[in-house]
Amino acid sequence: MLTDRRSVFVYVMIFAGFFAIIVRLFDLMVIKHERFARKSATQSTTELSIEVRRGMILDRLGRRLAVNLEHSSVYLDRLNYNADENKLYQMARIINVDYDDLIRSMQGDKGFVWIKRKLPLEDTTRIEQLKLNGIGFLPEPKRHYNMGALASHIIGYVDIDNRGLEGIEAQYNNDLTKSGGKYSVERDARGNIFYTSNENEITGNSIVLTIDQGLQYIVETELDTAIDKWKASAATAIMIDPHTGEILALANRPTFDPNKPARHNAADRRNRAITDVYEPGSTFKIVTATGVLEEKLARPDELIDCQGGSIEVGRKRVKDAHPHGILTFMEVIQKSSNVGTIKLAQRLGKQRLYNYIRKFGFGQRTGLDLPGEIPGWARKPEKWSGTSIGAIPIGQEIAATPLQVLTAYSIVANGGYEVSPHIVKEVITPEGKTIKQWSRTHRERLVSKPTIDIMTEALKMVTQKGGTAKEATVEGNTVAGKTGTAQIFDTHIGRYSGVDYISSFVGFVPAEKPAFALIVVVWKPRGQIYGGLVAAPVFKNITEKSLSYLNVPKDDTPKDDKIKKDILVVDKGNANMPAGVSPPWKVN
Repeated sequence: MLTDRRSVFVYVMIFAGFFAIIVRLFDLMVIKHERFARKSATQSTTELSIEVRRGMILDRLGRRLAVNLEHSSVYLDRLNYNADENKLYQMARIINVDYDDLIRSMQGDKGFVWIKRKLPLEDTTRIEQLKLNGIGFLPEPKRHYNMGALASHIIGYVDIDNRGLEGIEAQYNNDLTKSGGKYSVERDARGNIFYTSNENEITGNSIVLTIDQGLQYIVETELDTAIDKWKASAATAIMIDPHTGEILALANRPTFDPNKPARHNAADRRNRAITDVYEPGSTFKIVTATGVLEEKLARPDELIDCQGGSIEVGRKRVKDAHPHGILTFMEVIQKSSNVGTIKLAQRLGKQRLYNYIRKFGFGQRTGLDLPGEIPGWARKPEKWSGTSIGAIPIGQEIAATPLQVLTAYSIVANGGYEVSPHIVKEVITPEGKTIKQWSRTHRERLVSKPTIDIMTEALKMVTQKGGTAKEATVEGNTVAGKTGTAQIFDTHIGRYSGVDYISSFVGFVPAEKPAFALIVVVWKPRGQIYGGLVAAPVFKNITEKSLSYLNVPKDDTPKDDKIKKDILVVDKGNANMPAGVSPPWKVN
């Protein structure tokens, strides 16, 4: 009897055990199936970010300026790591890091640690041959700039994670990259990731710039020569198509290699063309000259008494670099007379002069599609001092970027129309489809054609006999332009420096049908200070080579055009007339 009870008890326990197992299996396999399936998946798979390859940056002719090269990054998988001092020492030598620094970087509790990012493939192959347990590799593209420092201030550079930090790389970062998202990969029991193919990669759009690599090379080469010759602290040159606003070349010195940006300081990486302001000096005189012509307050052959090169404005005496007596309006521009320009500005008055300052774009950003552009500085008339009407017309008490000055001259070069500088021509997909393209259907006329014709003739005279920029003359093509020699205000002594100057020349060529406009600015030259001697020769050298590169034909044999016929020959015997009163005209 007792035996039967024991047997029943055993059977009941066995049955209960099997029943519990069945219930548990039912719970795991049916009721909690999805939860445990998800948990199992997370243990056997992991998520990685989809690799986004940045699109290329190309010049206007499709030449590659920024591309991606195949590299591999080394990481530590602590779960499978077994230290081997000898092999670690060899790895430190391969990746060019101090052994002690390597050991310190591998310490800690993190399961995943980057050891070295974006090594050349030959280096990772050497590390693989060491067969270090727990040392893994992931493919990563590295940004490469084919031309080194060429156009570096335009292109910019990226960080270790391929994020744009400066230039086009930063401004168009969202176009060059895409939101890659995540994808799942399987791993083994030790956590090693199985091979993943490049199907889990996407490529961003490419940027086509307006610059020409050939013109950029010419500009940069001549800037290097100028820096070396004049021992200058910095220099900038910008070339633009004045009709379209396309930047054809833009360069600064000092410069940097975007492949190794960390080796250069912030000053080298600064895009001075749009971030540094200066008092433009005599190049600013076109604002006053254009204003008085447009308002019909002066004629091209009008006589202006330059008073032996000296004038007093608000208890401050302003002098000419070279004294002049009686000059025509055209000669005031040609010889860059401060006195003559101030007298013309007094006819305009504060408000109208300020209106033309704004019309030419000073005191406001040009809208160039690069990061960091500043608006410059142009005070409103109510904030002018008693001497401002004598300082601002000759390019003092105003701050402008080189690009702003070039944009102002581009208005004259293109016949009087507004200019919108830009440096990106289009954005294209990896398949070659254009998805963004710069276009402008309407341009506002800012200055009338008769005024532009007179100003063009005056600017041509600057580079001819009797002008301040004979060194800018180009064989076979007529140049229109203006010199600038500006003192630098020394904040330490509270007045203008007697040593440090900014020398500049800005112009366009061929004068009657410009292929481009160009500005050259040289900061703190040594040995010479005048724009006609420092910057004008750089302009000449760049222009001659660029016209040849672009196959621009020589000008036709010079002819007397309508403007020259309209410029009357007058008797300079009497110029003591009130402002705004015309002298007796003599017609040839």
